[in-house]
Amino acid sequence: MHTTRSLFFAPTTLSTFALAALFALFTTACDDPTKGKAKATTENVTQAATGTATPPQAGVAYKFDGASSQITWVGSKVTDQHKGSFDTFNGTIHLVDNVPEKSSVNVEIDAASLTADATKLTEHLKSNEFFDVAKFTKITFTSTNVKAGGDKGASHTVTGNLSLHGVTKALTFPATIAVSGDQISVNAEFALNRKDFGITYPGKPDDLIRDEALVKLAIVAKK
Repeated sequence: MHTTRSLFFAPTTLSTFALAALFALFTTACDDPTKGKAKATTENVTQAATGTATPPQAGVAYKFDGASSQITWVGSKVTDQHKGSFDTFNGTIHLVDNVPEKSSVNVEIDAASLTADATKLTEHLKSNEFFDVAKFTKITFTSTNVKAGGDKGASHTVTGNLSLHGVTKALTFPATIAVSGDQISVNAEFALNRKDFGITYPGKPDDLIRDEALVKLAIVAKK
């Protein structure tokens, strides 16, 4: 009787374990930080335009204030997410007639200044499986158009040439731009697809990395 009873309850026990494992999988899955966020769009840049974007118009130069400006990101995989930043960058906004739509911006980021919230991850992101910072030392952005109105309540939509990981794409994203006295603030939050720039490392087969990362810009520029 003891043996018969054990055999009788085995399938139920196995089913319970299976359900528990399935439940654990779904409850430990990490939410996508880009869900519900504005999405940047990318287009190919013609060979003639690459590296030869329209020069900034004559205007007043506002330099990025490194002490109060931030470029951060949030990336995720199936089971976890990580935050990080680029800590060394500079940029100039050329403000024309106090009107953002007439103005332009140039940005240069030191790719090796990338940091993540885990030391091993920082090293991995700098390797040739991701940003390959030894080969592609700079990330640059040069605006080509700024227009009023933007997704998710943004005040403007910015388009420009982004060079990242050896690939240059025309990038468009929403941003909120405010001019106040001797200061300009630019705030933006958007999803960027890493594969558009040739960063294709998939992650582990049972813990895949999502294609999109959330990019956050909090820029203060001063005369």
